[in-house]
Amino acid sequence: MYFAALLARTEDGWEASDTELDDVETLSDLTELAREASVDDDTVIVFIEQEDAWFGIVRVEGEDDPRIYVSDGAAAARSSYGEILTKELLGDDQEDDGPDLDALDLDGTEDGEPVEDDDEEESAVTAGAVPEGPVGDRLVLADLGMSEKDLLALESDALSEIADALGAAEVLEAVR
Repeated sequence: MYFAALLARTEDGWEASDTELDDVETLSDLTELAREASVDDDTVIVFIEQEDAWFGIVRVEGEDDPRIYVSDGAAAARSSYGEILTKELLGDDQEDDGPDLDALDLDGTEDGEPVEDDDEEESAVTAGAVPEGPVGDRLVLADLGMSEKDLLALESDALSEIADALGAAEVLEAVR
């Protein structure tokens, strides 16, 4: 079960709304959803949480690229919305239309001959391994009142603590 909320900064402070992610299939969809909630290209924070397993923050400001933080990359990668975020963070934002023949190393071993690989770390990364623990921009909320240390310390009820640090706790509680 997911919970998602948008916190949009306005000239009167923060406005909070819960949001449906049913139509979100890509980071572009999520970014567009945030931009629609924005007033005058101000900051919008999209918060996604999967039942205390992980949470993600996407910060959108105007037309700038979104800034992303995920509390547990490995847990998030096992879920549909988390996979959207971790793919972007780890550089795998291409559509999966099958193998990219230009990227394949066709060296004669494709017939099943074993390949000796001295660099196990590199092969784990190329195999698409997602690291456990936090991934992404740890300073995503630093200028809004939540330091990297505070962000990394969040566990359960992270959204409430983030909203409190941003000064948006009351508007968030009204939405919940």
